[in-house]
Amino acid sequence: MPRTLDPSSPYWIDNPARLRDLQSAMARRGLDAYLATRPRSFSFLLDAFVPWRSYLLIPAVGDPVLYTFLVDAARIGDETWIGADRVRPYFPMEGQDPISLIKSCLTSEFRISRGRLGVEDGISTFTPEGHLTHYEYQALAAALPGWEFVNSHDLVDAPSVIKDAGTVARFREASRIVDVGHEAAREALEHGGWQGMTETVIAGIAALAMRRAGSVSEWNFAGLNEISSGYRTGLGACTPPTTREMRAGEPLMLDFHSMFMLALGDHSHNYLIGPTTPVLRRHGDNFVELVSTVLAAYRAAVTPSQLIGLMMDRAAALGCAQFVLPACEHGIGLFGDEWRIGPADAGPFPYWTAPDHAYAEGELLICAMQYVAPGDGVGFRYENPILIGKDSCETLSKYPLGIEEIY
Repeated sequence: MPRTLDPSSPYWIDNPARLRDLQSAMARRGLDAYLATRPRSFSFLLDAFVPWRSYLLIPAVGDPVLYTFLVDAARIGDETWIGADRVRPYFPMEGQDPISLIKSCLTSEFRISRGRLGVEDGISTFTPEGHLTHYEYQALAAALPGWEFVNSHDLVDAPSVIKDAGTVARFREASRIVDVGHEAAREALEHGGWQGMTETVIAGIAALAMRRAGSVSEWNFAGLNEISSGYRTGLGACTPPTTREMRAGEPLMLDFHSMFMLALGDHSHNYLIGPTTPVLRRHGDNFVELVSTVLAAYRAAVTPSQLIGLMMDRAAALGCAQFVLPACEHGIGLFGDEWRIGPADAGPFPYWTAPDHAYAEGELLICAMQYVAPGDGVGFRYENPILIGKDSCETLSKYPLGIEEIY
């Protein structure tokens, strides 16, 4: 049966209010219906994990209908807040394909013969973004003569930028879970535990600890938990774990992910497996200094451009600017909402983070920094969800910043 919303829960999100707000925005834009196809929209509006290609059809008034792949419809209907009868399967039979079902719902159930349909179009660095495909656009246009398709993804994106209390609480818990993973990894690695251990094994040790702590997924599409050792740390992101064994005198990077109630934990920690060298130690100290500098500068009204400038100036002073990737962050939201920060069309490159976007209180993003010195066989990565405040930021993962030497 559909999940009952509990306003007394610290993790409560008022999804019906989000739906009503979206319908008010649809009215202002003159939309008769809205067709959501992105996982970020499903998470934001339905508060349910929707991994298959799906279609959320939202009327001007009333509850939406979700069409999802047959194998998952019953499960999603059991987990979301809308009525189970509003979650319906599609499958490859005449009249049961997504396009036919969308047409039938609009004309027979919503009783709209023609009008303006909001759709989600665009481009993203994030592979499973879920924008409407060219095939779907053509098939819908043929099935719905007289309809105008209006790119309206911003009606979902704009209100998702500032996180409400329930969403922030979920992110804090997801980050606590990631810290449990790092603690388990540290315990497994120390006192020579790293000897003979592969990247895949340490990824599994952390994953088990995080699952026991409440994580339901290692959500990242770039390799789940990302691990790199030795020269692989200098290859940049992303680094799915391999069967490479760790070795003395090499760096090690652990980038763990968790998911709690669709909120995502993401934190990277770096090690030097002893005995290390002065060159590696200097690189490590430089990176910690750069991360500390950037974290101290995050606050409302600061822009990505200003942060990057500050970071690169400090890197130049340390003599390591050539090793630093000129970026400080990426966006994050509930499952499926990754990478971009701020409006899709506000910067010089559409659908990319606007370099002059001014952060506001209540924004939540990932501080993401990378340092690569492949000539020395080393690289470091830092990722941590941060909540923007008026005069500072809150780091949600509390695992200590530093590059430890382990033996």
